[in-house]
Amino acid sequence: MFTGIITDIGRVRSVAQTARDRRYEIETTWDTASIDLGASISHSGVCLTVVEKGQGWFAVEVSGETLDKTTLGDWQAGMRINLERATRAGDELGGHIVSGHVDGLGRVVEITPEGGSHRLTIEAPEPLHRFIAAKGSITVDGVSLTVNSVDGRSFGLNIIPHTWEATTLGTLEVGDAVNLEIDMLARYLARWQETA
Repeated sequence: MFTGIITDIGRVRSVAQTARDRRYEIETTWDTASIDLGASISHSGVCLTVVEKGQGWFAVEVSGETLDKTTLGDWQAGMRINLERATRAGDELGGHIVSGHVDGLGRVVEITPEGGSHRLTIEAPEPLHRFIAAKGSITVDGVSLTVNSVDGRSFGLNIIPHTWEATTLGTLEVGDAVNLEIDMLARYLARWQETA
């Protein structure tokens, strides 16, 4: 589990096709000696397992399903990505409960400066947009955010300067795809309504 509070911006060091799927090596400022093999790390919102590590880097392997359903299929060497280590019992829950299981891809449709902040408008795919509510939580590329407004399939976010600079959100451009994870409560409420 994660909280959507990004603690490092990593960089894709290499991308390699393997006999099984695809392997990414990720550079980080973290002390990789403290990362266990098998550890779960959120990579721009996608929970992946560490399979190898060295000083200042670690490797993950990604299945075809994940490549198809997230932005990871487009990752190339040199790309910057949001990183968050798994939450431990007793850690501060600064964002909201995030599973690292991407629900779908959104598309950035507008970026507007508002004072020192930025207004980000994202279009969600059907039927995912039904689970996004004003003042609710959503995860965009691994970042826990509060939804400010909803208009059909689009929703608006206000990104404060700290978040704009401390994550990769500040590098987004109109047309970019982003990983979306809806609030866990919304997911289970929707499933309950389907089976009630």
